[in-house]
Amino acid sequence: MKALRMGQDRRHFIAAALAAGFAGFSHAQTKASGKPSVILVVGDSLSAEYGLKRGEGWVPLMEKRIEQQKIAATVVNGSISGDTSSGGRSRLPALLAKHKPTHVVLELGANDALRGLPINATEDNLVAMVRAAQATGAKVLLVGIQVPPNYGTDYTRRFAAMFKTVAEKTQVPLVPFLLEGVADAADPAPLFQADRIHPNATAQPRMLDNVWPQLRKIL
Repeated sequence: MKALRMGQDRRHFIAAALAAGFAGFSHAQTKASGKPSVILVVGDSLSAEYGLKRGEGWVPLMEKRIEQQKIAATVVNGSISGDTSSGGRSRLPALLAKHKPTHVVLELGANDALRGLPINATEDNLVAMVRAAQATGAKVLLVGIQVPPNYGTDYTRRFAAMFKTVAEKTQVPLVPFLLEGVADAADPAPLFQADRIHPNATAQPRMLDNVWPQLRKIL
């Protein structure tokens, strides 16, 4: 009987120790998850507030929404007007090292199309950027863009499909078209600046709404 009681006591001690250990682990996880996320946006003029007043672009609007919804995250806008996927690829390592983002939003490719760069080169650059960010442990959201029909049916189709291919290769979520509801609106003119290329301030909330559902999922 004494031996049996000792065995039971030992089992109770082990169970209690395990419970305490798992409780401590759970607390550590909770504490770690309480650290603010860092969202790095790497894009071109569509994300860099080209032609807009500071604070009007979809990226700063995203930052405001994050604050309003009390999400523990800060936003770093690493976008540069005129940037291509090649330029973004060369800049990304320094951005990752400096800001140590937990999340990376990639919005590049439009200027590749404007310059007539090969689609396979753009794809290669985007895949390399996604994988570089993933290698640091960051979650990635890919934001796609589409070109107007005057580029030709075949090019337009292959360019749009390229973003889906990158997302599938790297297993990341995709926003198919940043300018959905803007460039393809029934009357898009009131949503664009005088150059007819860059969306104006009125269009920026819609652009954020296109990105937000997928971003919210990975946050």
